[in-house]
Amino acid sequence: MSENIIIFDTTLRDGEQSPGASMNLEEKIQVAQQLERMNVDVIEAGFAIASEGDFEAVRAVARKMKKASVASLCRANRKDIDRAWEALKEAKKPRIHTFLATSDIHVKLKLQKTHDQVRQAAVDAVRHAVGYIDDVEFSAEDAARSNVSYLCEVIEAVIEAGAKTVNIPDTVGYAIPDEFGALIATIRERVPNIDRAVLSVHCHNDLGLAVANSLAAIQAGARQVECTINGIGERAGNASLEEIVMGIRTRHDHLKVHTGIKTEEIYRASRLVSGITGILVQQNKAIVGANAFAHEAGIHQDGMLKDPTTYEIMTPESVGIKESSLVLGKHSGRHAFRKRLEDLGIELTDDEIQTAFVAFKNLADRKKTVYDEDIEALIAEEILRLPDRYKLVSVTFTSGTGVVPSATVEMEVEGKTLTRAEFGDGPVDAVFKAIKKICKSRAKLLRFTVSAITGGADALGGVTVRIKENGYTIIGQGASPDIIVASARAFINALNKLEYRKRNVMEEERPTL
Repeated sequence: MSENIIIFDTTLRDGEQSPGASMNLEEKIQVAQQLERMNVDVIEAGFAIASEGDFEAVRAVARKMKKASVASLCRANRKDIDRAWEALKEAKKPRIHTFLATSDIHVKLKLQKTHDQVRQAAVDAVRHAVGYIDDVEFSAEDAARSNVSYLCEVIEAVIEAGAKTVNIPDTVGYAIPDEFGALIATIRERVPNIDRAVLSVHCHNDLGLAVANSLAAIQAGARQVECTINGIGERAGNASLEEIVMGIRTRHDHLKVHTGIKTEEIYRASRLVSGITGILVQQNKAIVGANAFAHEAGIHQDGMLKDPTTYEIMTPESVGIKESSLVLGKHSGRHAFRKRLEDLGIELTDDEIQTAFVAFKNLADRKKTVYDEDIEALIAEEILRLPDRYKLVSVTFTSGTGVVPSATVEMEVEGKTLTRAEFGDGPVDAVFKAIKKICKSRAKLLRFTVSAITGGADALGGVTVRIKENGYTIIGQGASPDIIVASARAFINALNKLEYRKRNVMEEERPTL
């Protein structure tokens, strides 16, 4: 039977230390409730002595949590520990988390103490904390750069003093996975009372190895991992909770451990933390990024349509994402395009699909992503429209401050190519005047509406016009990334519909022989 890995989340403490990521009390409670909904084992709610706001946040979270342990960080001194206990004492499962640096760099340069003094201070802090509660955790700050023999001495001493969890931080993200795993293995071998405490790790991401180091530590015997939602934290951040949890779940065959995390709540937690902190999740972020379950390459899309396991090692539903997405772009293939048409309820013949696919590829060359709305507009433009008497060949225009707007329109009318240039109050007005002259139309423009069919700087623009002539009121539509071109298409579409209406009326009025 696989062993359980304790998930210690420090989003509210270490994660909040990301520049600009401060949360108010209500926001911290929101995040804490989501963490508990996910079944996080330990929630580090803050650094109680850091400020009055931190103290109140730790106390509020401690009061709210029903299942999760709630921890407060404190330095290895009585004042910090007393303050932490004051904030935690109403928690159902409180934990005091005290720390002290053990690396030569920190001992000599930051603390300016001897190694014996540091060891004794660590022991005294743990003993004082144990006077309040049994659940005490000790962290050896900068453990990854500490002398191994000295680190083992400190660990043995704090366990003897009553620490139930001993945390080995890679505080500056310096370790390499095999090196960090070996450190954990060495501690397990050389600390005689290590079986009396849970061995924990807390990895930073300065070299992009926080998750890899955490998993290496688990393989070497660590049974608690400290992490944050979206990997936020000091400098380059902490080990990402979602990556560790899904790494364990997806590669259970190799790691042979499990967590109690309700993974279907991961995406919700990611969105919540991102929204509150304002720290956006990069699109290619593992597990929760916008592209994590998105596929654009034609070969990948073809595989996904046949069997999702060809290109996905976990389901989007397993982390709380509704479904995978086949992103239609210039790399997409005919199979994915046909499937999207089916999903949209658009039925076309093989020849029509071929025509639409060519138009889709042309559009995809001009804009990165083609959305469903783009496709619907494209089908309406290229396939479903009536036989055209008037066809737009090209349109050019000039407009700007101090320039009289003008437009030159080239059209095909019943097999003949005609060109006309006109001035107008604006480029659209000039285009419409040129079109009317070419088509010899007296149509009056009643309404002109522009809308962005899709978002972004490369949005496909949609134009709807309403015209009237000889008692007929006609609506025309056009779409293009260029709004002036879309306007020309919409106006010409309306004129073609008008011609179709006129011809039908003439047929109906023709006497029957």
